[in-house]
Amino acid sequence: MASLFKRKRKVKLANGKTVVRQSRKYYTRLTDAEGIKRTIPLYTDKTASQQRAAQLQKEFELADAGVVDRYKEQRKKPLTEHLEDFRQSLLAKGTKKHAMQTVQRVKAVIEGCKFLLWNDIQPSKVQNYVASLKDNKNGASVSTCNYYLKCMKQFCKWMVQDGRASESPLEHLRCETVRKVVDEEHPRRALEIDELRRLLEVTKAGPKRFGMTGYERYLLYRLTAETGLRAKELRSLRVSSFDFDSLTVSVSGNYTKNKREAIQQLRRETGAELRDFFSDKLPTVKAFGGSYKQLTDKTANMLKADLASAGVPYVVDGLYFDFHALRHQTGTLLAAGGVHPKVAQSIMRHGDINLTMSRYTHTLTGQEAKAVEAMPDLSAPSSKREVATGTDGKTMNTPKDATKQRTPKWTPKRTPMPFSDCNRLSSVGNMSGGKAEIEPSTNPLQSGTLDTKKKALSAIDTDKAPTRPMRLELTTFGSTVRC
Repeated sequence: MASLFKRKRKVKLANGKTVVRQSRKYYTRLTDAEGIKRTIPLYTDKTASQQRAAQLQKEFELADAGVVDRYKEQRKKPLTEHLEDFRQSLLAKGTKKHAMQTVQRVKAVIEGCKFLLWNDIQPSKVQNYVASLKDNKNGASVSTCNYYLKCMKQFCKWMVQDGRASESPLEHLRCETVRKVVDEEHPRRALEIDELRRLLEVTKAGPKRFGMTGYERYLLYRLTAETGLRAKELRSLRVSSFDFDSLTVSVSGNYTKNKREAIQQLRRETGAELRDFFSDKLPTVKAFGGSYKQLTDKTANMLKADLASAGVPYVVDGLYFDFHALRHQTGTLLAAGGVHPKVAQSIMRHGDINLTMSRYTHTLTGQEAKAVEAMPDLSAPSSKREVATGTDGKTMNTPKDATKQRTPKWTPKRTPMPFSDCNRLSSVGNMSGGKAEIEPSTNPLQSGTLDTKKKALSAIDTDKAPTRPMRLELTTFGSTVRC
């Protein structure tokens, strides 16, 4: 065990006497991995000094054996320094707004839990602080609390990825489950066609708001409703983002939600108006924003003011029409135009078609009535006529030729059942006009006589082609009589 001692020094008093005084702190003397003896100050408490001296001795021994603590210096740095480096990394990868919001949440958790160094971070304290956010005067929602926890976990994960820590102490923490309800807190709606047209007409002639003229806001709303671009994507557009030859607008993957480049088609009329609007602007200039550096963050307030000018309600039956509702308008217009759902999903850039059809597609007034009118008229007569059966007066549906009797073209040879006295009678029918006519025969053994006289043809038979006479064979006790 490392030894402890207090330093002694001589102090000359005012009366000229010299006394020896001890230091308040304890010291220890250890040999580091390089063989250099070092005197290290400890604490005023002896027990704490002994523990610290033992820890230092262990570290020197591990270093001497070639086992070095890579994160020792990083653990000594205050969390505020790490947080500043974390902010710079976020700025390099994303937008300034996202970086500021994330760092502010991490800073709030660190200050709320009173963390100073990396080793001070404890999962239980973080969890308790996040849970306490719901107990404030303006209690945060479950989703907001989850955002704070996610930001703190993101910071800890960055510490590991940047080689500043071996593992994240918050890795096992999980966000609170939120009941999935589509737009529960802010359900949106789509405008009717006349309402949308009135909004665009009034906005086009409206005053300047949020640094943008009425005509620029009109183009912005129209472009958003026809392409479904998000506010963040619109904010990133430059004049060079538009290709008026192919009628497309491109958004870099740095600003899309799925981090993939988006190329949206433009309507010919909209493209012509945008071309005229950008004619006197440089390619690198922002597309929308007016006198502001970029498109305002208060797009919802801007649209709300234009809705009020046009006399279109902002909320109807608890459903809102904010700036993001213009994206809902895109899905609704595509459905109303009869666009195939798969094509609409591609335009909306959704990974799940259910999201396109259920959340972003709304029913416009009159669509249900038109759908019902498109159904077949059930009051029209059927294509089959009713034919009476002739028995109890009931009718049944039969084809038009159901009353015609079909006559078989041939009749198979009939073999009568044998008599009880072992006599066998076989007959071959006459084939006439596709009908077989068989005259009734009698048992000659019962009558006692055998009729060999040919009968005269009936009136019906004389009108047809001549037929072969019927041939009868009678077999009795091994002898055969033919007639």
